[in-house]
Parts: sequence; structure tokens; C-alpha cells
Amino acid sequence: MQHNTELSVAEQDDISRNKTVAVLAYILFFLPLLVAKGSRYAMYHANQGLILLLAGLVANVVLGLIPVIGWLLLPVANLAVFVLAVLGMVSAARGERRPMPLIGGLELIKAPS
Repeated sequence: MQHNTELSVAEQDDISRNKTVAVLAYILFFLPLLVAKGSRYAMYHANQGLILLLAGLVANVVLGLIPVIGWLLLPVANLAVFVLAVLGMVSAARGERRPMPLIGGLELIKAPS
């Protein structure tokens, strides 16, 4: 993550204009796709939100199919998804691009150039 002093004026402007949308991307990943298509910052967080949603869905399906142990681990997985969503929101609110652990390096939504 670059410090805000190292960012260009255009990047700082993009961040300040789209912080709210970036925070909301962890609740509704598609919101930036509708209201901030041209924002690299909002699209980064939309991508992180989508990856988190998919990881949560996979964890719920897989652990839901595994008797007893899976059912016991399901609340832990859901808590982890919740914690990662809150951390993502905090990162977005601070104007940072911080990838989530393990899954944050994936790119499903391309940011505009």
C-alpha cells in the first residue's frame, strides 16, 4: 500500500470521491459496478467484496455437506468472513488498498486503466 502522500492527485481524488462506495462494496459487491465504473479504487474493493462473497459461499456449501465436523466449523468460517468484511470496510474507509489474507490476490473484476 502506498501512502496517500505518494499517490497522484487523480488517485487521491478517486479515493476521496469513492470511499463510501468502496466501503459498501463489502456488503453489495456490485454497487461500484453500477455507480462508480470508472473508479479504480471502487473496483478494487468491489473485487475484494466479490471474492469474499464467493469464499463465504464455498465455505458454507462445503462445510454444510460435511457431517458434524463441517457443521461445527461452519460458524467459525462465517465469523472469519464477517471479520474479513469488517477489515475490508476499515481499509476502504482509510483510503487503502489492502488485499485480504489468502484470497485477496485474486482478480475477478478488472479495474479500469
